[in-house]
Amino acid sequence: MDPYAALRYREFNIFLLVRFAMVFAWSMQFIVIEWQVYSLTKDPLSLGIIGLMEVIPAVGMALFAGHIVDQKEKRNLLVTCIAGFSVISLGLFLLSWPGLEDSWPSKTLLYSIYALVFLGGFVRSFLGPTIFSLIALIVPKKIYPNAATWSSSTWQLAAVLGPALAGFSISWIGVHWSMCVIFGFSLMALVFLLQIPKKPILNPKIGEPVFQSLRDGLRFVFGSKAIFGALTLDMIAVLFGGAVALLPVYAQDILHVGSEGFGILRAAPSVGASITMLGSTRFPLHKNAGKKLLLAVFAFGICIIVFGISELFWLSVAALFLSGAVDGVSMIIRQTILQLKTPDNMRGRVASVNSMFVGSSNELGAFESGLAAKLMGTVTAVVFGGCMTLLTVSATAIASPTFRRLDLQKDIDEHEKD
Repeated sequence: MDPYAALRYREFNIFLLVRFAMVFAWSMQFIVIEWQVYSLTKDPLSLGIIGLMEVIPAVGMALFAGHIVDQKEKRNLLVTCIAGFSVISLGLFLLSWPGLEDSWPSKTLLYSIYALVFLGGFVRSFLGPTIFSLIALIVPKKIYPNAATWSSSTWQLAAVLGPALAGFSISWIGVHWSMCVIFGFSLMALVFLLQIPKKPILNPKIGEPVFQSLRDGLRFVFGSKAIFGALTLDMIAVLFGGAVALLPVYAQDILHVGSEGFGILRAAPSVGASITMLGSTRFPLHKNAGKKLLLAVFAFGICIIVFGISELFWLSVAALFLSGAVDGVSMIIRQTILQLKTPDNMRGRVASVNSMFVGSSNELGAFESGLAAKLMGTVTAVVFGGCMTLLTVSATAIASPTFRRLDLQKDIDEHEKD
């Protein structure tokens, strides 16, 4: 297949610009908020509350958001999401106004920031399902795998560059004007998106009762061995392989590499994933997808174990880099399965379930890693997480031969005939 097939569609190129700008702004904003909140409180717990404030509405609203996405026109719904994010970014820009913390009580300022983050969680619950659904309306079915790869690569690149720029931006221009940059990127995404015309609504059950709609969506996800297997593997890998949450401990107390070494460790998985995603545009992963996904998650578990026991900085960086590379394989195959196996009228609901699995597992993974580290020690906790990942993959491979034999080539061939 042409590695640039999806890029030959103008609307898809515009979509990638929108996605890059939004992910870049969102990831940059999270880092700037963390810096501002910790500067106000000097309390590490306040950093955990930021994530909690976002994940509660994001996960709690996810299923209902999926129902609404399937009922509404996708371009305009995405416009609403980005407009909502822009309003939140503007609010954070105003709350970071120089001198405001001297004239406002610190708790009032802090709670105002938390409130905006909480509202952002509602926006996040709609954003993922809407983006996932819109891709299918922009490119032909036969190039869904290629489009999913480019979309995931764009997300990964923005997720790497956003936090990186946030750190430099805070140093160069301060929190206030960094928030202005974020607001500018959200407006840029909105301008780009308006160049994509409205899309048809492909759901024949407009006006379907919400709880019936939710039941149908959950029944479909849990009834599809390919989709449910892919989501479960990803959730378990993130839940038990959350070594990233303990990187500050490794950087300071085990590897003794300081803040610069911490930055390198933090970037290593993302760099590995980015390289994998770009490479997959030329070397598709759809053949024997089930085996490749199982092997990728198994390799991820091994990388986490190696990182956990390593006391050499270069070995730790290499282990994290490879964990990101194989995680990139897992991400691409999962997104391809979702695009190919999901009916057009259920894309919003399926994407919402996916966001619940991924979103909740990221937060719970960080919590599990911290709790396990407190109970059994940092190194033991990371090795335990890697071992649990290996056991889960092995159990899945043995218990589900259908998933092990999954090959997406047939699905791609059928779409090419449409």
